[in-house]
Amino acid sequence: MAGPIYTWAGRYRQVNVSKGSFHFAAAAQIPRLMAEFETGPLRKFTPCQFPSQDEVVRAIAVVHTELMLIHPFRDGNGRVGRLLAILMALQAGLPPLNFGGIAGRKRREYFAAIRAGMDRDYNPMERVFSAVIRRTLQIS
Repeated sequence: MAGPIYTWAGRYRQVNVSKGSFHFAAAAQIPRLMAEFETGPLRKFTPCQFPSQDEVVRAIAVVHTELMLIHPFRDGNGRVGRLLAILMALQAGLPPLNFGGIAGRKRREYFAAIRAGMDRDYNPMERVFSAVIRRTLQIS
């Protein structure tokens, strides 16, 4: 995305990063974690073609949360995560997701949902994506 601007763009990060007091995966662990992500949740949930919307929501929530916890890039992780969620929604026959409703208090809920993923609790992120899908379907 930002290759011509930053030499590190498009590569796994080599530095540890945090957001406030929350620390994402250690840089040294990213190659292993991404390999596990690809053979685990990404393989399990894509293509995202499940019979019920609840299963689609669960799939998107798990994949998104796990990718955000790894935070493999220095910048652009949220954009990559949203693009992957949109791709999964399209695979499920949904329109492109509208993330415009995640602001203010909802943004805090979103970050809390990522933190809940540390304990493999994906229910908070399922609520986030249920709301995103509901909003998307209302404005489509």
